[in-house]
Amino acid sequence: MIKGVSLFANVGIAESYIKNRGIKIVVANELMKNRAEFHAQMHPECEMIQGDITTDEVFDEVAKRAKQKQCDFLIATPPCQGMSLAGKMHEDDPRNSLIKYVIKLAQELEPTNILIENVPKVLNTYLVHKGKKLKITDFIKNELEPLGYIINPVVVDASDYGTPQSRKRAIFLISKLRKWELPLKQEKITVREMIEHLPTLESGGTSAIKYHNAKTHNERHRAFLKHTPTGKTALHNKVHYPKKADGTRIKGYDTTYKRIEWDKPAPTITMANGSVSSQNNVHPGRKLEDGTYSDARVLTLKEIFILTGLPDDWTPPEWASENLIRQVIGEGVPPKLIESLLSSMPRS
Repeated sequence: MIKGVSLFANVGIAESYIKNRGIKIVVANELMKNRAEFHAQMHPECEMIQGDITTDEVFDEVAKRAKQKQCDFLIATPPCQGMSLAGKMHEDDPRNSLIKYVIKLAQELEPTNILIENVPKVLNTYLVHKGKKLKITDFIKNELEPLGYIINPVVVDASDYGTPQSRKRAIFLISKLRKWELPLKQEKITVREMIEHLPTLESGGTSAIKYHNAKTHNERHRAFLKHTPTGKTALHNKVHYPKKADGTRIKGYDTTYKRIEWDKPAPTITMANGSVSSQNNVHPGRKLEDGTYSDARVLTLKEIFILTGLPDDWTPPEWASENLIRQVIGEGVPPKLIESLLSSMPRS
């Protein structure tokens, strides 16, 4: 079993199936206390070092423990809000430079294989290093190629690798052995295949299935969503369209107030997956005899777990709020994508 270290680990969603590929994450770092505690409960065999990796104290402790445990694999998923399409995309956002600490640890540990994940825009984003402005891709190559690493930057869609969700990610596949190639793509999985069996729920409804309980939405939201067909946005409804409390018509992007489709992978599940006014968050719905549509609500936690590709027995801590769970999943990396990428990882 190869021992590994995880940086910017969130709650360990990306690590869900890593053991299936002969890797055991034994050291992890996460900035946020609640996420670090969440990770520690989900992965009790892993030593979690909570704190800011940009400080010498925390970085040195992570490096020391990773060396002591002879970690030969590094996975890092640094925050991407500075580059994300869902964010403001400021190229001078300090979060864009967090990759420096991933590379610094790689230089100290020199693990055989490294996997770095981020949004596709990372491939065309710059940072400043030693007074020079460099593309992040060039920075990684400049720092690691002299150590014998072969770097393969790729863009993948999680829906091509066992996940019923379209989520494009940039991945740096890095190895000292040989070029780390992508595995073969898999057949896409649809929303219908994965969640159609779950009971219909309306706003505020509950079921006997754990985590399959509907969020409560206000009456205005329920009214226009009932008249919104599968795959469509309520913004295009001729009569029952989104309105403010004073009756003024709400305007927005076509991805908002929108039902997802049954016969495609789900759209990207974002941190705002609990809001009907955010991107592609509303259940597909089932057409009823009166011409309206059922399930006028956002996806339940259970539906989100399934569409993210989490294990069937994935059970968050009892103390974790629904909002926190929704946020960490929106931040997380689909774990079946990581498992698939590791299937083609070079081995000695």
